[in-house]
Amino acid sequence: MIRVVIVDDHPLVRRGLREALAADPDVTVIAEAARSEEVLAVIGGHACDVLLLDLSLPGRGGIDVLGDMRAQFPAVRTLVVSSHDTATQMLRAMRAGAAGYLTKSAPEDELRRAIHAIHETGRYITDAVGGVLAEFARGDGDAGGVRDLSDRELDVLVRLARGESVSSMAAELSLSVKTVSTYRSRVLEKLGLAGTADIVRYAIDHKLV
Repeated sequence: MIRVVIVDDHPLVRRGLREALAADPDVTVIAEAARSEEVLAVIGGHACDVLLLDLSLPGRGGIDVLGDMRAQFPAVRTLVVSSHDTATQMLRAMRAGAAGYLTKSAPEDELRRAIHAIHETGRYITDAVGGVLAEFARGDGDAGGVRDLSDRELDVLVRLARGESVSSMAAELSLSVKTVSTYRSRVLEKLGLAGTADIVRYAIDHKLV
């Protein structure tokens, strides 16, 4: 039996994933979490084989969770299930320790195949994800300086594009306002942007939000 934990901040998404996996007699959902801060406690309290992880979570993002999982629970394989379909997000997730990556538009049978493949082989790469990553490696995918952003800088960019303020980000991420402002300045400098309005347009153009 493959034991799965679902992490997503949307109850309807968690319900949909749970119902999709209920059709597989070899998979059981043993726990759920809605925030990144809950993940380690949930994993620590349950014997888990595969973690289904959304990247866009309140507080610390999914990339941070991947780093935590790799450091503290390396035996648990993580399958990212995200609405983001850009090469930037896929590549960062894989580098951070994801064993596989699916978009939320993937069919239910592919979700089940991915979980089995990750449990058995430790890896699942779809043709679509493989193609996007290959394009990114060749320089045909996300253009410009977004690939030069650190994970935290990318996180700040996405949060700014969603309308979060510097002060609210500082509180969510347990950082000082000055530190978040520094990340914002680095994003503007690296991407050659003038302000938050440009960040919003950039994020939309690159399908980061």
